[in-house]
Amino acid sequence: MPVRNEVQLITYADRLGGDLPGLAAVLRDKLVGAFGGVHVLPFFTPYDGADAGFDPVDHTAVDPRLGTWDDVRDLARTHDTVVDLIVNHVSADSAAFGDVRARGKASPSYPMFLTLSSVFPGGATEEELTRIYRPRPGLPFTPVRLGDRLRYVWTTFTPQQVDIDVRSAPGRAYLTSILDAVSAAGVRLVRLDAVGYAVKTPGTTSFMTPETFAFIEGFTEQARARGVDVLVEVHSYYRRQIEIGRAVDLVYDFALPPLVLHALYTGDGSVLAGWMRIRPRNAVTVLDTHDGIGVIDVGPDQTVEPGQPPRPGLLDAAQIDALVEGIHERTGGASARATGAAASNLDLYQVNSTFYDALGGDDTRYLAARAIQLFTPGIPQVYYVGALAGGNDLDLLARTGVGRDINRHHFTPSEIDEALERPVVRALLGLCRFRNTLPAFDGDVEVGLDGPVLRMVRRGVAVPDAVAILLVDLATGEASVEWRTPDGTRARTDDLLYVPLGAL
Repeated sequence: MPVRNEVQLITYADRLGGDLPGLAAVLRDKLVGAFGGVHVLPFFTPYDGADAGFDPVDHTAVDPRLGTWDDVRDLARTHDTVVDLIVNHVSADSAAFGDVRARGKASPSYPMFLTLSSVFPGGATEEELTRIYRPRPGLPFTPVRLGDRLRYVWTTFTPQQVDIDVRSAPGRAYLTSILDAVSAAGVRLVRLDAVGYAVKTPGTTSFMTPETFAFIEGFTEQARARGVDVLVEVHSYYRRQIEIGRAVDLVYDFALPPLVLHALYTGDGSVLAGWMRIRPRNAVTVLDTHDGIGVIDVGPDQTVEPGQPPRPGLLDAAQIDALVEGIHERTGGASARATGAAASNLDLYQVNSTFYDALGGDDTRYLAARAIQLFTPGIPQVYYVGALAGGNDLDLLARTGVGRDINRHHFTPSEIDEALERPVVRALLGLCRFRNTLPAFDGDVEVGLDGPVLRMVRRGVAVPDAVAILLVDLATGEASVEWRTPDGTRARTDDLLYVPLGAL
């Protein structure tokens, strides 16, 4: 069965419910009907490592502090369950890499890990090294003693995350073991984290090359054979996202968040409407995730070779600067303290803030943004902080010094209950239930602009009499929805904030 065309929640198990059973209880009780699926961010051993679980020591084991594979199976019983499959790297503390450090080439795991010399056996020129694309400053190598020799180990992200050779025999066996574990637990969709960097090819950028596409295609075949779909996670130039969408089950629409902000900041929806016409339809739509708000996704191509003409983005440099400064202004400077070179931040192409605060805590504009997301074709995902209209967690940022933690609040049970009483949260969950219930969202979208007013129309394919129309005044943020049910009933709300759309 394909993944349901319903809204999904993105969350850490420990930050919304405390553990996997607690998360299931929150979804089935407090958030009932709002989410048909859930993307549980890394719950592997350890879930609280150097990169919040994205540096697994054992990717086939559930951290016992969060639960067991039986708890994952139980969650999958009621919700389409999405998990991360971290294909590019493992923790430097993993047993396999520990054995390589101790024994060097004598370790059977030695071919699993990439070094400078394994990718460039004849040595690399300065030109070849500078062509390697990396989203962070510097070259992707860390000196590590392997056995009796010092090697430059390939580390795309941090020294704690060691890249694996996905084409080696032990690398393939490792990835297959993870796929077997998650499919046995009833997982419906795997998110290939950082897959754009997974294949290193000398003389190229080693990012989304033909070899990368071939790897994704082969891995997708393995997943489908186990009844699992594949979602590709790549932040990149917008035309590359369109290309990726043609080759995979699902791809993220990472251009949507900055374009929605741009439209609501300026009152100009022309770029957003233009993107709606060309974007991949097999997309997962997001406004917020566990990472920051992407800028690279609407900017120029960062991988253009020297001497080649530039490839402009969806927004030009001045518009991007205005967007970033607009976020900083609306957050009272909090996002600036959590972004760029500040706060040990390594992803220089992302602005760290909750989406709610990026809109200045304006309930009206926030619900308009969410309505645009829910009317955009694809599978909508709402991050747990965004689902509760959460603000920037400056206390957590101060404690950890990690920029992205500003948008990774730990919600207590009482905080969840308090958030659920807020009108903006009640209205958002009503919008989600509306999106899940009215059979008008299985077709394409009709988009129109009348001055600052954006009009989005969704018509059912399986049920043609089901229609939903969204009107958003981008200048004021005011939005309304009109809909028709299959029995011909018509309804309308002119205020998304105080009229939840749960009952049809």
